[in-house]
Amino acid sequence: MDLWSRFRDGLKRTREHVGQALESVLLRGGAPDAAARQQLEDALLAADVGPATAERLIALAEERMRRARDLDLRGALERTAAEMLTLPSAPLEPVAGSAGAGPWVLLVVGVNGSGKTTLAGKLAAHFARQGRRTLLVAADTFRAAAPEQLEVWATRAGVEMVGAREGGDPAAVVHDGLEAAKARGVEIVLVDTAGRLHTRHNLMAELGKIGRVCGRLVPGAPHHVLLVLDATIGQNGLAQAREFQRAIAVTSLAVNKLDGTARGGIVLAIADQLRLPISVLGVGEGLDDWVSFDATTFARALFE
Repeated sequence: MDLWSRFRDGLKRTREHVGQALESVLLRGGAPDAAARQQLEDALLAADVGPATAERLIALAEERMRRARDLDLRGALERTAAEMLTLPSAPLEPVAGSAGAGPWVLLVVGVNGSGKTTLAGKLAAHFARQGRRTLLVAADTFRAAAPEQLEVWATRAGVEMVGAREGGDPAAVVHDGLEAAKARGVEIVLVDTAGRLHTRHNLMAELGKIGRVCGRLVPGAPHHVLLVLDATIGQNGLAQAREFQRAIAVTSLAVNKLDGTARGGIVLAIADQLRLPISVLGVGEGLDDWVSFDATTFARALFE
């Protein structure tokens, strides 16, 4: 399946939700009148774009239509949304020629049930297929059977794994994992951290400790902190992301379960309100059910 088809399928429920409400509005040649504007805003709110982002999106689209008289509302919204989603971001992989004294380290963080372990396994498989020696570190020592779950993914991905017993110190597991990676000549280390509620300040502080351990063992690590959010929770994702940003320097976002919700507009809200780039979208449970984020393709699929 090509990239466009995967984005389109992943946003099917959201697009249907928005499209049904806007069928009579989106092909207008001129700016929407008051009634059409309200209809547009209501549909965007229903897709969890959020009031501030919806207002900004509509205003910028209207301004774009004033500058380009031949542009319809759908086209103006697509182009404006793509601009809002286009943010400077670090690549989700080692940069060629940047290898230092150790592996490239990715921390996968997020709340319970957001799909971190599954995504870590998918990314590990992706890197392994590129011929890069990859190690998964099971730093989730709180959830029962979490290391076993990651081990299943490690087997499917064809990569090595370092884990610990339930109840161990996560920072110590990360320490052991990075030492093993350095000794084995591993190129990429993916650290699957425990899911933690963003309101549990002691657990959030632990992320900072894990980050410091990474930096002591590998200069510049963690090189990327990927915050995984569940698209089905909608606007609650904003609160989660803000708290994780306070605990550790988040590099980019992965938005999971996009295919199972009509709230796909939350992706736009997160980019606009938090100025955090999105690097990955999860669109299913299979090993290959994820896509690298593309702002133009996402905006087109949202309003198509």
